[in-house]
Amino acid sequence: MPKRTQWASKYPLLRKYLPLVHEDLGATYTRNLHKWLIIAPIIGVTTGLTVTAVAVIILRELWPAVFGYYLRHTWIMVPGVTAGFIITGLIMQYLTPDPDEHSTEEIVRSYHNHQGDIDMRPFFPKLLAAVTTVGFGGSAALEGPSIYGGGAMGSWLWAKLGRFNLEARDRRIMLISGAAAGMAAVFRAPLTGLVFALEMPYKDDIAHEALLPSLIASVVSYVTLAFFLGATPIFDFETVSSFTGRDLIWCALLGLFIGLIAMTFAITFRRARSFVVKWALPHWVKLAVGGLLTGVCGYAFVLIFKDSLVPIGPNYEAVPTILGAHHASLELISFGFTKLGATIFSLASGGVSAMFVPLFLTGGAFGTAFAQTLVHSPALGLYAAVGMAAFIAAGYKTPLAAVVFVAEATGGHAFIIPALIGSAVAYAVSGDASVSGDQRLHEGVRVHELRGISVSEFMQRHVISVQASMTLRDFADAISPHYRHGCFPVLKDHRIVGTVASWSLTRIAPEKWSRTTVGDVAEHKVMRVLPDCDAMEALRLLLSERTHSVLLVTSVSGKLEGIVTKTDILEAFKARGEDVLEPAPEMA
Repeated sequence: MPKRTQWASKYPLLRKYLPLVHEDLGATYTRNLHKWLIIAPIIGVTTGLTVTAVAVIILRELWPAVFGYYLRHTWIMVPGVTAGFIITGLIMQYLTPDPDEHSTEEIVRSYHNHQGDIDMRPFFPKLLAAVTTVGFGGSAALEGPSIYGGGAMGSWLWAKLGRFNLEARDRRIMLISGAAAGMAAVFRAPLTGLVFALEMPYKDDIAHEALLPSLIASVVSYVTLAFFLGATPIFDFETVSSFTGRDLIWCALLGLFIGLIAMTFAITFRRARSFVVKWALPHWVKLAVGGLLTGVCGYAFVLIFKDSLVPIGPNYEAVPTILGAHHASLELISFGFTKLGATIFSLASGGVSAMFVPLFLTGGAFGTAFAQTLVHSPALGLYAAVGMAAFIAAGYKTPLAAVVFVAEATGGHAFIIPALIGSAVAYAVSGDASVSGDQRLHEGVRVHELRGISVSEFMQRHVISVQASMTLRDFADAISPHYRHGCFPVLKDHRIVGTVASWSLTRIAPEKWSRTTVGDVAEHKVMRVLPDCDAMEALRLLLSERTHSVLLVTSVSGKLEGIVTKTDILEAFKARGEDVLEPAPEMA
């Protein structure tokens, strides 16, 4: 008998009930939540320090000097912003592997498609590109580099904290926790950061699994930044003590208007972004055009209204200006639309950041103009706050974060109910239109019985691959007709470069097959998993929206070891006698 149980054998009651206690404690701590009490604070501290450095560089050093110079020499806005954007373009083009992948979109894409894995090699160039984008006048703010920086740090720490026996799916959790910490620190609003990061990957769902670590990381990150920069709220609202039923009706109508505007903006932005990505020009040239148009927006607005409002740059100074000083409704509406235009030019062209601040600032301008023109209400702050919440809810599909932000920014609860109404209406009216092209509607089906079964147990090890240099004619004659697979891995020598589907042949005219290679039509953004990835995670990836029908199983060094399809997972369950939902028809 083991020594640790010899003493228990002397006591009948202990011998009887100790196994029950062990069983209950095992069930209680089955999720191993206590590990996050150590890991999440580490994420919070590292993210807080990163965001603090970015905030000091942009908000205390670079932008005040640039903005002051722009106000003294307004014509400089156009060449100044253009120069900054050219620098951004050169950094992204020559120092990063994919200049179109950055900021919040990279975090969302990594969460859905890459198990939370972020390539850290271009980490510092991307942060530097964010500094040049925002610091020289791009219509964006610090939330982009903060969310990216925090998410990347969380992903990086997963590889460094192996002693905590982290699972593969924990990397996604740490990615979102870092993003939450970044958002919490940059706005000095931990609850907003938490809720926004949990809502960010989906249009109609939240990342439930990351709740506890994101909560801890957000608070710690906020405290870390506050230690250096203070805890004073970054935005100051003049709250009201009450509202009337009439106000609620007007807030619903404001939500309707903003929902329609946000829907139009989101669709326009996504179209513009898609056009620019496909535009056959060097990346720095695309950004030069975007910077030129952004600068024109700022210069034109200043020439017309000759006011301290300028619709470019991080625009933190515009919030108290809109809330605390009187502006004509025409000026506020013009500011809002000019700000949206400058945001499209800045970010659709490839600028490195995000648009949380541009959206709520535009919503605040529209809300104030709405109160002055239609409602004739003295409570301008109420309608400004509702407009901000409504635009965030409709544009980013994050209604809870929008309302929480208003509550934290105002320092009270007076605006919560009106903001809830305005956000709900705007969210519903805007439909599924979102400024994020990588958001998904909701989480895919998760079959919990799959956990613990690694893909190495059932993956296809005999893989038919093709070389990127093979012509489509050879592919059509020698490969495609002789195998039942619909999708094949593409190799360049022995390195994986993507996948090619049989139906890709239909995209190219047959007379061009002899001079078109497989590499020309291959899909290069493919999903890869490690052999120890559990089957539940593999099924989630295969059932997710807009994904491929095959997962490539690779070693840590990148060597192809096998492939996994939904059919493979189904067959594995049949072999184990398990019942699962029948998957969609298999293409690979």
